[in-house]
Amino acid sequence: MRQAHKIECGRASQRGLTLIELIVAFTIMLVLTTMSVPLARAKVRAQRERELRHDLEEVRRAIDKYKDYCDLGYLGAPKAGTNCWPEKLDILVEGVKLPGSADGKKLRFLRRIPHDPFTGSTEWGMRSDQDDPKSNSWGGQDVFDIYTKTDQKPPDGSSYAEW
Repeated sequence: MRQAHKIECGRASQRGLTLIELIVAFTIMLVLTTMSVPLARAKVRAQRERELRHDLEEVRRAIDKYKDYCDLGYLGAPKAGTNCWPEKLDILVEGVKLPGSADGKKLRFLRRIPHDPFTGSTEWGMRSDQDDPKSNSWGGQDVFDIYTKTDQKPPDGSSYAEW
C-alpha cells in the first residue's frame, strides 16, 4: 500500500513539473522568435540594398553607353539641350533608330526598366546633367542620373537616394 501511495504522489508531482516545463519551453520559444524577427528584417533589407545597387548600376551603365554612342555619332545628331544624354529613361528600352540603317534597325540599351526594390515601381527619380547633384527634382532636359524615390534610410543614416 505504501508503494502505491508513493507512485501516486510521484505522478502528481510529475504532472505539475510537466506544466512548468511547457511554460518554460514556450517562453524560450517566444524569446527566440522575438529575436529572429529583427534578423529577418535585416536580411530582407540587405537583399533590397543589393538589388538597388545592382539596378542603379545597370541603368547608369546603359545611360553612359548611350552617351558614349551619341558622342561618337552613332545615334545621329543629338537633340538640342541634351548634351548627348538620353531625353528620357524609356529611350533606353525603346531604342534609337540608327541613322544609316535602311531597314529601321534600332539600338537598345536596356531590355526593361528595373523595378525599384524599395518602392516596387519602375518610376525612378531622375537628374539632368544641368541639375544639382543632390537635387530631388528633374529639370527635364535629359537623363544624366537616376535615384530611388524611397524615404527609407540605410542603417548608417544616409539616404538611399544618394547611392
